[in-house]
Amino acid sequence: MPRAIWSGSISFGLVNVPVKLFTAVRKQNISFHQLHAADRVRIQQRRVCPADGQEVSYDDLVKGYEVAPGQYVVVEPAELEALDPEATHTIDIEDFVGLDQIDPLYFDSSYYLAPEVSGSKAYRLLLDAMTDSRRVGIGRVVMRTKQYLCAIRPLDQALVLTTMNFADEVVAREDLEHLPGSDISASKRELAMAQQLVESLTTDFEPSRYHDTYREAVLELIEAKAEGQEVVTEADVERPAAVVDLMAALEASVAAAKQRSGGEPVATGADRDAGEGTGEQEDRAAS
Repeated sequence: MPRAIWSGSISFGLVNVPVKLFTAVRKQNISFHQLHAADRVRIQQRRVCPADGQEVSYDDLVKGYEVAPGQYVVVEPAELEALDPEATHTIDIEDFVGLDQIDPLYFDSSYYLAPEVSGSKAYRLLLDAMTDSRRVGIGRVVMRTKQYLCAIRPLDQALVLTTMNFADEVVAREDLEHLPGSDISASKRELAMAQQLVESLTTDFEPSRYHDTYREAVLELIEAKAEGQEVVTEADVERPAAVVDLMAALEASVAAAKQRSGGEPVATGADRDAGEGTGEQEDRAAS
């Protein structure tokens, strides 16, 4: 059984639900060490002061915040400890909102919430109430001396806690350049073809269908090299040129999607020009 990383209680109103927190996602990252190319020995990283070239021990380090180039404000550990949020071991639900009101951009890391033996009934009560009302609890939790905004929601007969980004941490889309404005629009034919492409590729979400193909390829490379096999790298595939004819690209994409799903082939632009000349002229006039 996995080990709990936090224990406390969920508080909503006058009800307290004792719970434990478990990791819901385990990242499958591949880690490399840095080696000296000449002798394949793992290198050591030392902290060196560039002013005198001397190695600096951990005890001689202080925290500094750069307020101007080359100028720092030193903050002592005791000063930071005095500002630590109070570790109440309580998840205080402040509001209940609809899940569809939260943009996924605000979500960060997810954890399972499991009840303590003494809190099974209260846990079930909260789970059923949130499931029936289709609501998500928004609250705050302190973990490892850091306060997080969090969302608690039901998922497959369990409660899931997801830490969230605060509003001032989310980059505003207005800060992005070259977003299309209302002066840029597609023709009716292009929109209809794009919608048909979306429909052709629409299916149920099955997480097991998607794999980290890059990670799998790296592991295969490592295994082959560990076994002394000669590794042959495939030649780079030429990238497709920039799309010039958007309509032709849409038609080709829809045709490929139809063929993959075993559907009827889609008429090409030439076929449509031969049989639907009048309709195309009307569409051009409308656009």
